[in-house]
Amino acid sequence: MKIPHHVSIIPDGNRRCARRLMKRPWKGHEWGVEKIEKVLDWCEELGIKALTLYALSLENLDRRPKRELNFLFRLARNWIKEQVFDRKSKIHRNRIRVTFFGRIDKLPEDLQRDIKKAMDMTRDYPGFHLNIAMAYGGRQEILGACKKIAKEVDAGKLMPREVDEMVLRHNLQTNGDPDPDIIIRTGKERRISNFLLFQSAYSELAFLDCFWPDFTKKDFLKVIEDFSGRERRFGK
Repeated sequence: MKIPHHVSIIPDGNRRCARRLMKRPWKGHEWGVEKIEKVLDWCEELGIKALTLYALSLENLDRRPKRELNFLFRLARNWIKEQVFDRKSKIHRNRIRVTFFGRIDKLPEDLQRDIKKAMDMTRDYPGFHLNIAMAYGGRQEILGACKKIAKEVDAGKLMPREVDEMVLRHNLQTNGDPDPDIIIRTGKERRISNFLLFQSAYSELAFLDCFWPDFTKKDFLKVIEDFSGRERRFGK
């Protein structure tokens, strides 16, 4: 079976899953965080080398109730402390490199510090790579890259004729990682919601009807099996 190098996931449906079970909507976010460890196991079992999760969009940051955002921030803090700050955790046993990207500066200052420390602690790990997008937007990422390039051109550090795809890629927040081979979205929606717009140009897409907390190993293996049977032409 052909195994993707890099899998990206839009883990949608936490709140709807909780409502379906007559729980508080935000209870679904707790279940969603618990799912991350299982998906890491599945990826490592298959030999997948990188996983990117869309944890929080810029739109979420602007539009979700403050109480819900505070709950999400608390979940993020707890996950970092339990999974990264604990030297006995799977992150360290398996030498998993953890990277956060997005407008991290828009997050609470204590969470920003935890994120920086988590990345510093795992920066040199050569194994599996876990990327977490927080306060992220694909359009905003591209716009930010264009502004940085424009400043370099204006300062005479870069000639307009030198601006190409590789220069743009170098200025994206995901610089250094390969593009995702496949993007999986749970939660019944059929869109990528401003996620990795530049990087997903030739990514395969898989949309699932299950909610993220209900996502099973069987679902995951079915997606990978389907990916294995696809012919990727990359415009040829």
